Amino acid sequence: MKAEKRITVRQEDTAEMVGSGTLPVLATPRMIALIEATASAAVAPELEPGTSTVGTLVNVSHTSATPIGMEVVCTAELVEVDRRRLVFKVEVSDASGPIGSGAHERFVVNDEKFMSKAESKLGA
Repeated sequence: MKAEKRITVRQEDTAEMVGSGTLPVLATPRMIALIEATASAAVAPELEPGTSTVGTLVNVSHTSATPIGMEVVCTAELVEVDRRRLVFKVEVSDASGPIGSGAHERFVVNDEKFMSKAESKLGA
């Protein structure tokens, strides 16, 4: 399973806006959010009703800066399945070449059970 997502870098996607730096280039946290969304989309059509995936590990490098106005393309390919654990190979690039790559891990969860456990923290 594989997916691709594209964004055009906007002011709100920059390091200076998300607080991860001071420059007007694609922020690493924004790149990671794009990676998670792309990986999630890759498997979403195959999930059983009442289930979804949650990100649990991101191991990526962000190797090149992308300025405002430039398009970024992310691809995520499912490369390993271990019961509920899903591992994706991820690559991110702009028109000048690669800007990031690595691995992302997600787990398939039952939505109700997952939210019940999360919300139980409110009463703790």
